[in-house]
Amino acid sequence: MKIAVLPGDGIGPEIVAQALEVTKAVCKKFGHVLTYQEALVGACAIDAVGDPYPAETHALCMESDAVLFGAIGSPKYDNDPSAKVRPEQGLLAMRKKLGLYANIRPVTTFPSLLHKSPLRSDLVEGADFMCIRELTGGIYFGRPQGRSEDGTTAYDTCVYTVEEIERIVRLAYDYAMKRKKKLTIVDKANVLCTSRLWRQVSQQLEKEYPEVATEYMFVDNAAMQIIQWPKRFDVMVTENMFGDILTDEASVITGSLGMLPSASIGIHTSVFEPIHGSYPQAAGKDIANPLATILSAALMFEYAFDLKAEGKLIREAVDASMAAKVVTEDIAESGKAYKTSEVGQWIVDYINKQ
Repeated sequence: MKIAVLPGDGIGPEIVAQALEVTKAVCKKFGHVLTYQEALVGACAIDAVGDPYPAETHALCMESDAVLFGAIGSPKYDNDPSAKVRPEQGLLAMRKKLGLYANIRPVTTFPSLLHKSPLRSDLVEGADFMCIRELTGGIYFGRPQGRSEDGTTAYDTCVYTVEEIERIVRLAYDYAMKRKKKLTIVDKANVLCTSRLWRQVSQQLEKEYPEVATEYMFVDNAAMQIIQWPKRFDVMVTENMFGDILTDEASVITGSLGMLPSASIGIHTSVFEPIHGSYPQAAGKDIANPLATILSAALMFEYAFDLKAEGKLIREAVDASMAAKVVTEDIAESGKAYKTSEVGQWIVDYINKQ
């Protein structure tokens, strides 16, 4: 197993360090040979070499079997709208160059966190659905893009091709077939031309999957129903910007942003990362929740290497740490809040004892 390790900015190095230690422990337990190499991405890469996704980093990703990624972003660039080079450009470049057309975010609830959800427990208990977001098309990548010469007008262009839509919707159908055979396709076809193309392509594909119950939903309705009735969804697929917004909304209902992993898969090397940002206020304090990144490592074993038992052991260890209340301050109750490194070490020790 050869992985590229991209810690990134803010709390990225701290949480990735714990996920890497868990990965090492699992590989030792199951007899896998692990090699890994770190590389720069994001604000730290801009500061070091002037490029948020250096050529050396891309070469390492292409040569690796999987990428374990932390987070990018820095107030230095967030607070400077005139910055020509931004950390987020590195993330977009990585997605485009690696062909990461699909972001998969499982949204699951944890019994010990139900009371922390902004929704009533009876609404979220048992919620378990998967959001599949198209990742390399749409308004984030469409051209032309820019501002008028006098600076008074700005414009972005949303572009999708039949090929881009078909590959992501087909992937969503494949996941639906493995789950409850229910798929929700989210668009804004009553307003947007690109959404009408999404719906046209999806309706053609629907005929190939008669076993799957397919529904079409406008994005504003989907945003409302995720809050009203999250248990009604099983697999949801949508375009890039809608997916960005809906997956963040869905993640919050589980009780903590620090708990949910994601996988970005596509043409070349797949990337596994937590859904949260770089949380610069906590950087270097050893207080960030590493569980989403550790669970991303579980996804890495399962998706990149087809090692289901390894992923299952990591999930079991995370569940055990929560049951033992060995958690960071964001989800700790009246008892002790553990440090990032302490939570990681507890999970490593648990794995070693199995």
